[in-house]
Amino acid sequence: MHEFAIAQNILAICLEYAKEHHAQHIQRITLQFGQMTGVEPEALKGCFALLADRTMAAGAELHIVVVPLTARCQACERVVAIETPHFFCPVCNSPQLTLVSGREMRIEQLEVV
Repeated sequence: MHEFAIAQNILAICLEYAKEHHAQHIQRITLQFGQMTGVEPEALKGCFALLADRTMAAGAELHIVVVPLTARCQACERVVAIETPHFFCPVCNSPQLTLVSGREMRIEQLEVV
């Protein structure tokens, strides 16, 4: 379960930021995870809650945005959503795709008091 390690890293980053800015409590964390990362949002939330207990992030709400897999087709130059693991352009059927989104792992917003 790689969600546990991801939750550890998110917590460490957020706690460090909160301490640097003299916050008392972390209320909400907005995260972006690309579809290809394979992160299970509910598993991540559970791991985070377990790790955050007894820290200034205890009870913090995790809002997770899943970023869809998109690619730019080198043949027809369109940015397209990729729905299958075959990685072919759904417009022209070309396999010449360059990923645009879907592999992100980022803390988008941190709300503290």
